[in-house]
Amino acid sequence: MRRRSFNALLLITLIAANTSCSKKSTNTPTPPVTPTDTIDRTPSPVGDVVGKVVVGYQGWFAAIGDGSPIDRYWHWAQTWEQQPSTTNKAISAWPDVRDYTSTFPTKFANLGNGQPATVFSSFSDQTIDTQFKWMKDYGIDGAALQRFNPSGLEGPVRDAMAAKTKIAAEKNGVKFYIMYDVSGWTNMQTELKTDWTNKMSQYTSSPAYAKQNGKPVVCIWGFGFADNNHDFTAANCLEVIKWFKSKGCYVIGGVPTNWLTQTSDSRPDFLNTYKAFDMLSPWMVGRIGNANQSDGFFVTINKADQAYCNANGIDYQPCVLPGDLSGRQRAHGDFMWRQFYNMTRVGAQGIYISMFDEYNEGNQIAKTAESQAFIPAGSGFLGLDEDGTACSADYYLRLTGDGAKMFKKITPLTATRPTKPVL
Repeated sequence: MRRRSFNALLLITLIAANTSCSKKSTNTPTPPVTPTDTIDRTPSPVGDVVGKVVVGYQGWFAAIGDGSPIDRYWHWAQTWEQQPSTTNKAISAWPDVRDYTSTFPTKFANLGNGQPATVFSSFSDQTIDTQFKWMKDYGIDGAALQRFNPSGLEGPVRDAMAAKTKIAAEKNGVKFYIMYDVSGWTNMQTELKTDWTNKMSQYTSSPAYAKQNGKPVVCIWGFGFADNNHDFTAANCLEVIKWFKSKGCYVIGGVPTNWLTQTSDSRPDFLNTYKAFDMLSPWMVGRIGNANQSDGFFVTINKADQAYCNANGIDYQPCVLPGDLSGRQRAHGDFMWRQFYNMTRVGAQGIYISMFDEYNEGNQIAKTAESQAFIPAGSGFLGLDEDGTACSADYYLRLTGDGAKMFKKITPLTATRPTKPVL
């Protein structure tokens, strides 16, 4: 409605200007003037994010003795200096570690099959290489490496993970790009630019670094969220977006679910800031938890999002999530498949998987314990078979690959999940 009113006002203004500012007087009727629309609505061509399926990659697990700069059980435990256990854990799902050559001890009881309960370190070269090989093998196009405020204790290990991501992506033929998460970043506006200039921009020269429309891709997650952890003004956020664009970047915005209406999880008066992004990727974790809710969001949120993006020359990259395993949301893949189906039929330009290795929130697609045989006894973790349907450890990787094929129109659009939980 606001867009239509603006065009009408522009038309009246241009007609008036043409009539009153003519260089010579004439009785010849003035021809009608068609308003000029400066928005480029030409769809972006297929690149490294448009037409592709990308996973969010945390890469934030470490362990004492893994050689990492942090040398702690980073993100495995609440108290990083101590081995994770039933009373000291920061995860809600248990990883399947059978493909890793180096794992690290915990104080959990043995697995149901009697094997010791060990965890991986993202810092181990074989671990990250294995994970990027999974991406390649299962048809995932790229990884968005999460980068939080790199100052303080976590800075050196985050820097190291960026370098390791580059190596693993190049080796396995998978694209990657930097995704800044600005949550809680006090001096974000200045430090973000410094970090990109002095550290992260160097990775854009890698053949594996994602490009879209000929430009290196960078994502900023967190602008416009209506909470105290993202307390940035619209003007400051807009300035950062414009700065990255001035550096020749294609800029993705990880934005609130309700960015278009600027209600609920979105701050008001942020629409012009959201519009400055080249691509919008609204957050969905915690918003939906079953297939019916995905259908509801398709009607009430996604269709309007896509229509607005189409009308304003913005690419649209909605989230698709496997569901919180600990919350029993997954329905042996039916929940995730319905999202692939809905986001494909809405006409999205890209898909963002939330997430690849998010064992903390239980939204990981990376290999996960398939049953209690691969879970520490008495730990309370659920296996992928929690609803009574046996699922292989790699099931959600396979499901993502099949969803990518449907999204790319390699296979037909179907609401029926084609992927078998167990091969």
